[in-house]
Amino acid sequence: MDMAAIPTQRETAGRARGHAALPGSPLAPGSARALVRAALAEAPVAPRLVDDAMAVVSELVTNAVVHAGTEISLDWCLEDGGTFLVEVGDQHSARPPRDATAGEPSYDTLEYGRGLRLVGALAESWGVTYRTGAKSVWARLPRGGSEPPAGGGALDALEVAEALAPQSQRTDSDRDWLGRGALSFLAEASDLLAGQLDENLVTALTGQLIVPRLADWCAVWLEDEASARGGSYDGPARVWHASENRIEELRRTLEKEPPQPGDGVGFGPSPYPWPGDALGPQGADGTALAYRLVAGGRPLGTLVIGRCGLARFPDEITGLVEDLGRRVALAIGAARQYARQATISAILQRGLLPGAVAEIPGMSSALVYEPCDKSGPSGDFYDLFPAGDGRWCFAIGDVQGKGPEAAVVIGLARPWLRLLAREGYRVADVLDRLNQLLLDDATEAADAAARALVAVDGRGEGPQTRFLSLLYGELIPHEGGVRCTLASAGHPLPLVLGPDGTVRTAARPQTLLGVVEDETYTSETLDLGPGDSLLCVTDGVTERRRGPHQFDDSDGLATALASCAGLTADEIAERIRHLVHTFGEAPPEDDLALLVLQAE
Repeated sequence: MDMAAIPTQRETAGRARGHAALPGSPLAPGSARALVRAALAEAPVAPRLVDDAMAVVSELVTNAVVHAGTEISLDWCLEDGGTFLVEVGDQHSARPPRDATAGEPSYDTLEYGRGLRLVGALAESWGVTYRTGAKSVWARLPRGGSEPPAGGGALDALEVAEALAPQSQRTDSDRDWLGRGALSFLAEASDLLAGQLDENLVTALTGQLIVPRLADWCAVWLEDEASARGGSYDGPARVWHASENRIEELRRTLEKEPPQPGDGVGFGPSPYPWPGDALGPQGADGTALAYRLVAGGRPLGTLVIGRCGLARFPDEITGLVEDLGRRVALAIGAARQYARQATISAILQRGLLPGAVAEIPGMSSALVYEPCDKSGPSGDFYDLFPAGDGRWCFAIGDVQGKGPEAAVVIGLARPWLRLLAREGYRVADVLDRLNQLLLDDATEAADAAARALVAVDGRGEGPQTRFLSLLYGELIPHEGGVRCTLASAGHPLPLVLGPDGTVRTAARPQTLLGVVEDETYTSETLDLGPGDSLLCVTDGVTERRRGPHQFDDSDGLATALASCAGLTADEIAERIRHLVHTFGEAPPEDDLALLVLQAE
């Protein structure tokens, strides 16, 4: 079945279809499941069909990642009759296997792996399409889905893993269980492993899934870059045994016999020395197998399983563990990629914010900075720095969006603020120049992107602006107080709290930076006397929600600040932070930043 034969409408009555291009990485199966699940969420389909679609999509994309590693194309269609059709293609130039019949590969063909048994069990029909330099696997699922499997329930990850691998069954019942329950086990295990972003939890789940159903014990070694280049493993990351009192002794024995990570990344298991001394009298004899854990062509570790009293594992067990090992490898790869991204984001975030907040003579300051998404750069930023000649400057801003695009704007704006301030530019002039800088940079970036698109497919897009709201000011301490000159560009206006509890606004609203060409900004000047406090916030404070209400409705922020009369800068900052958090029942959904400057 060629998906090109499906009508081209994006959506018609009772029918939904879609297309996506995915990288050949460990994250692809999870992305594919999310896309198809979202597409089927509002469609009139049976819940079981959705579950089957998730399992088949996950299997086909996993198969493409493991065996091709190229960019993957994903196409799906919900047909008028309620059947679901999915096709996953890659750029692998393999030829049809010799023993394929009627376009369908043999289950035992190495290239496809035994995991396509799952596709064959859930689909009413499936097959492979070969094109020049590419191939795709398609499957059609029946309208109501397959019979529901026995599954986990509302348990945490380890409990679900334990439920999926119930009490051990001996060889006599292996084939019976594999025939009835292995496909459900594999589908549920796939979803369980795919949801983890910690490789230590992935290895713990692996042990729970394998022992005691598939083996009496197992161990997982993880590779770092050194071991992947031919070095040696340290110790196993996880050792699991059906009898907990055997785990530590087994671990010590396995540490002396680590698998060799430099042996290549071939398919299928290989024999592993039997650790009889660590397993007691009943474990004197048995067999153990080592499986290389490979994702995207990169070795990530080795899984070793063992069962006592067997001369060899049944083929059904070795095939099922091989399928499970592929999913373990993909989950480990995804967890490592997530960890790398989180580390990069944390380093980038530190580089976008000042290492320390300057101390200003005659003033005290307090800062609250809480990014909502800990895994990526925040859209909020702040700065407080000496500008020379007895001047100090401060800034608090909010970039439209988050992540890398926000980081680009912050990485551009903050150094230029410091440079222009130290060159002696007035507050309004700094905003004028920063506004033009953002517009110029956005135009250059959009032009470059448009040229790249034209080079690829003849399309181009116009310039894209980068919006920035900013409150920027200059402080000059003098005898009896501090002179403050400031301007707000599309930012929540600052408030001044007097010692007597009065609150007043300290600036007037102006246009966002990066929006209007040749915009001219103006500034306001005020004197802060002893005990006066200047509060500067981002919209994560003012727009904190509780149902249809916001924190700053009916001057809520001013009312909250008035209750802070007589408090220090640190106490004011903490009180406002507490009031913002407790305003709604759910945690804040936006970045939160506030700066308090208090004249002494």
